[in-house]
Amino acid sequence: MGRYRIGVATGAWLFSGSHNRVQLWLVGARGEARLELRLRPARGQEEEFERDVPKDLGPLQFVKLRKHHSLVDDAWFCDCITVRGPGACEEATFFPCYRWVQGQDVLSLPEGTARLAGDNALDVFQKHREKELKERRRLYCWATWKEGLPRTIAAERQDDLPPNSRFHEEKRLDFEWALKAGALETVLKRVYTLLSSWSRLEDFDQIFWGQKSDLAERVHHCWRDDELFGYQFLNGANPMVLRRSASLPSRLVLPSGTEALGAQLERELQSGSLFEADFSLLDGIPANVIRGEKQYLAAPLVMLQMRPEGKLLPVVIQIQPPSPSCPAPPLFLPSDPPLAWLLAKIWVRNSDFQLHQLQYHLLNTHLVAEVIAVATMRCLPGLHPVFKLLIPHIRYTLEINTRARSQLISEGGIFDKAVSTGGGGHVHLLRRAMAQLTYSSLCPPDDLAARGLLGIPSALYAHDALRLWEIIARDDVVRGDPELQAWCREITEVGLCQAQDRGFPASFQSQSQLCHFLTMCVFTCTAQHGAINQGQLDWYAWVPNAPCTMRMPPPTTKEDVKMATVMGSLPDIRQACLQMTITWHLGRRQPDMVPLGHHKEKYFSSPKAKAVLSQFQTDLENLEREITARNAQVDLPYDYLRPSRIENSVTI
Repeated sequence: MGRYRIGVATGAWLFSGSHNRVQLWLVGARGEARLELRLRPARGQEEEFERDVPKDLGPLQFVKLRKHHSLVDDAWFCDCITVRGPGACEEATFFPCYRWVQGQDVLSLPEGTARLAGDNALDVFQKHREKELKERRRLYCWATWKEGLPRTIAAERQDDLPPNSRFHEEKRLDFEWALKAGALETVLKRVYTLLSSWSRLEDFDQIFWGQKSDLAERVHHCWRDDELFGYQFLNGANPMVLRRSASLPSRLVLPSGTEALGAQLERELQSGSLFEADFSLLDGIPANVIRGEKQYLAAPLVMLQMRPEGKLLPVVIQIQPPSPSCPAPPLFLPSDPPLAWLLAKIWVRNSDFQLHQLQYHLLNTHLVAEVIAVATMRCLPGLHPVFKLLIPHIRYTLEINTRARSQLISEGGIFDKAVSTGGGGHVHLLRRAMAQLTYSSLCPPDDLAARGLLGIPSALYAHDALRLWEIIARDDVVRGDPELQAWCREITEVGLCQAQDRGFPASFQSQSQLCHFLTMCVFTCTAQHGAINQGQLDWYAWVPNAPCTMRMPPPTTKEDVKMATVMGSLPDIRQACLQMTITWHLGRRQPDMVPLGHHKEKYFSSPKAKAVLSQFQTDLENLEREITARNAQVDLPYDYLRPSRIENSVTI
């Protein structure tokens, strides 16, 4: 006979506890024992029991749970179970759960040590992982949202998702409250401006109140400055378009009379200080029609020079590429009439808004993270070390993406109501962007090198992204195996629609290849999303700095640009209010935010794995101090990749 001490921990979320009775069994290598418990788990509590077991169970392998109910199935969120066996010095055995227990089926929790797949079909852990994956493949099915785009979870709305992929109650309440609060603020702003004029840029001040950041205030005051315009390509909401010029772009047609400009560009090119941001991906994308009013898109090119002190300044803007009807489109220069130059920059910022939100935010982080999440749930059992590594980094991703498809980019959604690529253009743009979604574009060492942005002191995103990549890449605790190969194929061939021709691996041939791929997965779901998402509140709250839509076609002459042209091009009051509301909702810090590497769930139980996570957290703390010290020395601090501000998964 031996005495066992059992600890049962219940989640701290609303409604985590249950009024139903829970039955437990201990399963060891030499037998199993049903425990006579009458457990009714309470939210946020860890309850301990001691029970005598009449036989030697041997090393514990599983704890089995069954929840009994008569009338109401009251779901229970079980965090974990610990068991300390006979003997005063016996170390506790850890059984992670971190999921909802529903119905009356028996749930088996394996001991927390990570295990790879074995060849022995009689092995109890092998049988468990096969049964678990069979059930997961039933729950997590692929669907096609739009042809030519990454595949998604099969769920029309959030209620169709498996319970363990849903928001916890606090997250759901906050998300839905924020939507209602934003809608109310929009109504108040519309009422406030009902009888006001809307003919000067200063009139946007009438709606520039409510939730906003200190940086948004600075943008409000300095958004016309060329220096701030250039800075945003390096460290703003979207630092992904800029690249160092290897030659003058073929689309940049220099008409007669611009020889001095051509000579300047050549000098900058030869010295390595010429940069470009090319938005050709937008050329030919159909523009939206909002409330019967046609909207407009452009595909600009902006050439910039890097000054010795690190400032990036625009040199020339071409709003539209050459076409048969206009083989030499006008070039806009800083020396042009101020309103003409300002409007040219506004067109660039509008185009950057479109690529940022659709290509670099939605596609390259949200949809890629969803592919990783679905493939992980379908191919990797809970015992697998890579599952244990990735599961904290896919929290809430399936629900936030499902909500986006039903509310943000759906027919009649936010994009259709306020954004110039809405009404179907956004899908065309996403398909084009999908063709550019290469493996190397998701890996900062490769992407930044290809764009010529390494070693630039003022490129703070580039510096911080590389440091985070290095820290994440040290997390090396796994080896290749058949389940991993199936996971890799599921991501590349199924989720990303045969992406081998874009450099994604269909299998792993080496340990280093696996480590690189895992680093890409974690970086995309955490740091990259943080860099792309957080800046919305700072850079988009002042609408003229990054307008969601344009209501007049691009100017073809400089002399005719008046204030009425600028105001007639910018979003109207309704569209501007909606932009401010959504950027606050999406860019604000989430109340239940979990910083990178600091999830409370303990999926690993081995000392080696725990030491790896501890070192990871130490490295992040050191980087936090580095960035804080650096930011104290610069005029505009770059905070989006400070580890304490990076969320552990794509949750918003």
